[in-house]
Amino acid sequence: MSEPRGTEGTSTLPVLEKQQPGEDPPRVPNAGEAHRFWSPRRVPAAVVAALMFVVAGAFLYDVCAVRAGRSALAWRHDLATQLAERPLDDTWVLVGAGVAAALGLWLILLAVTPGLRDVLPMRRVHPDVRAGLHRDAVALVLRDRAMEVAGVQSVRVRAHRRRADVRALSHFRDLDAVHTDLDAVLTEAIRGLGLVRPPRLSVHVRRPGKKG
Repeated sequence: MSEPRGTEGTSTLPVLEKQQPGEDPPRVPNAGEAHRFWSPRRVPAAVVAALMFVVAGAFLYDVCAVRAGRSALAWRHDLATQLAERPLDDTWVLVGAGVAAALGLWLILLAVTPGLRDVLPMRRVHPDVRAGLHRDAVALVLRDRAMEVAGVQSVRVRAHRRRADVRALSHFRDLDAVHTDLDAVLTEAIRGLGLVRPPRLSVHVRRPGKKG
């Protein structure tokens, strides 16, 4: 995922080249660290806007009707009566207040957090381009690299924001040797991805279960 910035024309995205062991990915001086990508959150915004439109429209229509000499609608009259007569410690009042507070906190949380947890930001190699890798792509790269290790029969990889869980089945070779090779190969693979916050590697190796 990339996010071009500035008013210049399109530019070629940097290509991650295979690096020598122990070599850090290239970086642009003073390019700054990339933060998480912000989610547009179109669905929550559309739902909230639609609900506010319906509620505000209903109240506005009723207020205009009352100003025009008509009686208030029954639902608004009942709502005003209930709000005036029910005590503050009433169960339904407390439930309604709790729901409203929970919705408000949820909206505040959406407003102050970036979102897009599945996209891991990469180090900048160009000052005007931000790039990120989807966690599924990270898992796919690690799985392919793990399958290159001798003795590995199958691999299952789950990439999280802070951790990459690798569970491998080895049908020959010593399990400790396979584990050591996997740890070295996958550590180098994670380094080569150029992520701002490389996930911590967790490797588990075992023998395949007996059939039947």
